[in-house]
Amino acid sequence: MTEDLFREIELLREFGFTHLDIGGLRAADRGQGDLLAELEEIVTACEKCRLSKSRTQVVYGVGNPNADLMFIGEAPGRDEDIQGEPFVGRAGQLLTDIIKAMKLTRDDVYIANVIKCRPPDNRNPELDELESCRPYIRRQVEIIQPRVIVTLGRFALQSLTEKSYAISSVRGQWLEYNGIKVMPTYHPAYLLRTPSAKKEVWADMKKVMTELER
Repeated sequence: MTEDLFREIELLREFGFTHLDIGGLRAADRGQGDLLAELEEIVTACEKCRLSKSRTQVVYGVGNPNADLMFIGEAPGRDEDIQGEPFVGRAGQLLTDIIKAMKLTRDDVYIANVIKCRPPDNRNPELDELESCRPYIRRQVEIIQPRVIVTLGRFALQSLTEKSYAISSVRGQWLEYNGIKVMPTYHPAYLLRTPSAKKEVWADMKKVMTELER
């Protein structure tokens, strides 16, 4: 049994599966798109936390499965819960504008959240909810293997890394997650409330563009 197969089995156990189809787990025979689709089936059926009871639908992730750049946000809002796609509301439009300003499209990058179901009334995600969803976002990162991750907001950075960073103190500084460069920046929703912070986020994105050009 290969190391990749062992890894897949351990991940599925972490997701709560107890009876595993060993014959269907040959990762070497599948591309990133196939692996992401298989993970999406697991996430869509997830009932590991209370958010599964109130969601309209799971908001998994969209974009290029071979992306060099991955944006990770915090949790779906009302529009995302209705449409089943991350960053489609006002904050999402601002993120799309930022991506366009980087001379990219949403189809060039991959966009996901650390939480896959909308917290009621857009409240902050709770610790057990973040812990329940963490294996999913980490597996998405593992499959895509982007060169750069941009985390949007405090919860995205803290949940992915399991470190209690303050976004105000690390924003714009290169961090690392499993050998992947991470650029923490403000969430687009924060920019809607604080337009003056847009120049700081753009400075962060210029660093990202420089890194991707290497």
